Amino acid sequence: MRLDDAAASEALGARLAELARPGDVIALSGQLGAGKTSIARGLLAALGLEEEAPSPSFAIVQPYAPPEVRFPVLHVDLYRIDDPREAEELGLDDARHDSLLVVEWPERLPASAWSDALWLTLAIEPDGARSLTAQVPAAWRERWSQ
Repeated sequence: MRLDDAAASEALGARLAELARPGDVIALSGQLGAGKTSIARGLLAALGLEEEAPSPSFAIVQPYAPPEVRFPVLHVDLYRIDDPREAEELGLDDARHDSLLVVEWPERLPASAWSDALWLTLAIEPDGARSLTAQVPAAWRERWSQ
């Protein structure tokens, strides 16, 4: 899939908001500036967030809960995680039961942590557009193909 600009990335996020539900994980991978946060912002806006979602780079986990969004969402940025054991303190496993997890830099943890995630990888093309590839797990296949 090709995303020509930030607006296209945000539109993809809005589409993901129609498909996602609590208990899901969306993993967003790609180099700095590839558009991961734009997708997350589009998703959060479509779920009802009125203000612009900040990047959770420093907080690591930015929680959103009703009534500001339709259902609980954790926007997670693992860029500053150096050791996978650090992530255990974040309580992401427990949060997965009733929240949507949107995880930037998921590759900072072992792939086994995200075996059921919709994994979206963004790459910057020479013309500045983004190309997106998706690894779609069984739990997402029917929804993703709609």
